[in-house]
Amino acid sequence: MAAHTGNSLRCLGYARQWFCFRRHRFIILPNRRHSVSESGVLYLLNKRGILKDAFPDTAGQLQLPMLLESGSQTVYCGFDPTAESLHVGNLLAIIGLLHFRSAGHNAIALIGGATAQIGDPSGKATEREPLSEKSIEQNTRGIRDCLERIFTNHELYSPRNSKKPLGTVNILNNASWYRGRDVVEFLSTVGRHFRMGTLLSRHSVQSRLKSADGMSLTEFSYQIFQAYDFYHLNQHHDCRIQLGGTDQLGNLMSGYEFIHKVTEQQVFGLTIPLVTTSTGDKLGKTAGNAVWLNRDKTSPFELYQYFVRQLDSNAQRYLKLFTFLPLPEIEHIMDQHGREPEKRGAQKRLAAEVTKLVHGKEGLESAKRCTNALYQGSLDALEKMTDEELQELFREAPFYELLLEPGTSVLDMCRKASAIPDGARGYQMITDGGVWLNHARVTSPEQVLIPGQHILNNGLTLIRIGKKNFYIVKWLRL
Repeated sequence: MAAHTGNSLRCLGYARQWFCFRRHRFIILPNRRHSVSESGVLYLLNKRGILKDAFPDTAGQLQLPMLLESGSQTVYCGFDPTAESLHVGNLLAIIGLLHFRSAGHNAIALIGGATAQIGDPSGKATEREPLSEKSIEQNTRGIRDCLERIFTNHELYSPRNSKKPLGTVNILNNASWYRGRDVVEFLSTVGRHFRMGTLLSRHSVQSRLKSADGMSLTEFSYQIFQAYDFYHLNQHHDCRIQLGGTDQLGNLMSGYEFIHKVTEQQVFGLTIPLVTTSTGDKLGKTAGNAVWLNRDKTSPFELYQYFVRQLDSNAQRYLKLFTFLPLPEIEHIMDQHGREPEKRGAQKRLAAEVTKLVHGKEGLESAKRCTNALYQGSLDALEKMTDEELQELFREAPFYELLLEPGTSVLDMCRKASAIPDGARGYQMITDGGVWLNHARVTSPEQVLIPGQHILNNGLTLIRIGKKNFYIVKWLRL
């Protein structure tokens, strides 16, 4: 081992890797005497762009790599249940946990059933609206289901780049250790270890104190609770590493300082970059542009299309961030994409891998069926779609159940589905070619519906009026 120290950059060679930190930022350089080992999880995360900052930087240069090499460790990341589902902005934190799990380390996903009642002020200009206990319980169920599904899909479908067995994964709820806790006892035993000057110096606190609305005591105390969560996991699950977004660095510091002060044990914080939109805005539910990870809020088709529509400039970075594909394979995908960018091969592979991770193979197949049905006019794909898929694909489309009577015509159906106005105007819309059934234009209002043509084998008819107005009819037979 050797270390090089300069004014602003300190480097250390360990386990055939060079880990350098400049103001907490990871830089990994090739070892001057040995080939760079690509087996270390820190090296891999850095190469994929998943690591951004480390805390503390001085101890982390030596002790964190040594700790990870010494045996299986426990890493955690927290998710407050402020909505019924996680979103794409949370996905990178989950993927970070999964990379540690793939390297043989143990992962804890902590649902903040207690801290959701307080509200994390990090990155927020105003205080969060308080949530009822019923809402938090409902949100917790949705987030737990989401996490369990992604962890299972990763185990089933993601490529394994390590010979080490997968580490364990646990989903916990911090409400379990705050429930029944006496507030006076908590303040006297925990609160006394926190210094006001340090808490006030955090960026999340400073930015809010300077705002017009200021900051409530409830929000101010959030970093104490997150610090205690880290301490509890450290004491009961031997957890020594916390992952979080870059806006969580202050909270990570509070956890480190509290644990170090009480136990003198060295623990570590790692931050991951925040996913932003093409305009640089944070991709999250409060930004009004959320892409959710639960099917009832964002369908597999919508998730798939979100990644298919990514700019070429995002494709390689997102393949590294959001998939588990080996880096050489990503380079090969990008080489092919460079030769034929119009085929959007990189985006389609990205979309397929993310959809499979979030919704499984069935979700990916559903997304592809919907894509073929909508954009390629595939009658076969339309015929194989379930009622749920049709309603997801045409989320704003009215859904009707109609009784199929002998002699039902195109005009009868369109009127019963309220797709056209009554009288001569609706009749003329059909004759003028403004009505499509199952992607085929119809111009004869009196045409009797033909099974297999106007009525698909799954008992459905898709009506389109003009370019964008859809109606779905499910037929009930006599």
